[in-house]
Amino acid sequence: MMLSQTVEYALRAMVCLAAYPDTRVSAGVLADQTAVPPDYLAKVLQLLSKADLIAGRRGVGGGYQIARDPGEIGVLEVIRAVGTLDRITSCPLGIESHGKPMLCPLHHLMDKAIGAMMDVLDNHSLADIVEWTDGGQPLCLDKKGKPAPVSLGLKR
Repeated sequence: MMLSQTVEYALRAMVCLAAYPDTRVSAGVLADQTAVPPDYLAKVLQLLSKADLIAGRRGVGGGYQIARDPGEIGVLEVIRAVGTLDRITSCPLGIESHGKPMLCPLHHLMDKAIGAMMDVLDNHSLADIVEWTDGGQPLCLDKKGKPAPVSLGLKR
C-alpha cells in the first residue's frame, strides 16, 4: 500500500517541526528543509492546522510550530489528518458476496498487510522518528542542500 504524496509531505513537515517543538518555523524555511514545493506545503499545513497538529502565526516572528509534544503525536494520526489509510471491509471490485469476514484470498492478504502497517504506524510517535539517528539517511537538508539530521539552522 503506497501512501500519497500529501501524506509524505505532511510527515516530512511534522518531523521537522517535531525536532524543534519550542520553535516557530516559517513556511519558506520548512519548504526548503523538507524539499516540498511551497504552494503544496501551504495546503498541507492548512490540513495539519485544521487537525490541531500544528499552530500557525502570521507576521513578524510568525511561522508554524507543533501543537503538542512530539511523543504524543502518532504517525498514523498525521496520516489521517491529511489522507486515508483504511482496512478493506468490502470487495474493491464491488462483488457483494465478498466482504468481511469473507474477503477473497487476495483482498484478505492485502487487508492483513494494511492492518500490520497501521499497527506499526500507530505504535510510533514523531518523537520516535526524531530520535532515530543511528546513522541512517537524514530527513531534511540544510540550506546548501547537504544532508543534515533535521537542521533548521537552529541549535537543539
